[in-house]
Amino acid sequence: MPHASRTLITLCLAAILAPAAVAADAPQRKSGLWEIKTSAEGTPAMTMQVCVDQRQDDFASQRAAERDARQRCPKMAVTRSGRNTVIDSVCLIDKVTATSHAMISGDLASQYRMESTTRYTPPMHGMARSHMVMEGRWLGPCKAGQKHGDVMMPGLPGGGQFAIDPEALRQMQKLAPR
Repeated sequence: MPHASRTLITLCLAAILAPAAVAADAPQRKSGLWEIKTSAEGTPAMTMQVCVDQRQDDFASQRAAERDARQRCPKMAVTRSGRNTVIDSVCLIDKVTATSHAMISGDLASQYRMESTTRYTPPMHGMARSHMVMEGRWLGPCKAGQKHGDVMMPGLPGGGQFAIDPEALRQMQKLAPR
């Protein structure tokens, strides 16, 4: 898979699963249609819309993501203060150590902003540092016919609409480099 495609998939999954990175007691995203804007150094900015059902959001997939993160990230500290959450981690990706600092602000019920910086030792794919900003805002109810996990991304083939199947996400996580 080309590096640009891996980057796009990684950013898509990060945008969709960002609230799962927060501690288990964090508020869940409100049911409805969310707009998520992501910008990262070296990649074009991306905007997508995701239909979220709060009853399905972050339960089994969050637990699995947290277990996977704990296995890959022997050092992880999550601290909360009011509407802010800070996550500092040291993770192993193949033979690369990724040291990250992320600040998540907002209520996750109607809006949130995540800003993260990661340093890679040795550099990963020639990249020694990455910086990403992600902003999510609740737009209202999902559109007619949409269900949890449906995603719309302008500019992609097929009208930019696809569904994120929870089982497919688990399979993609298994394929990710360890």
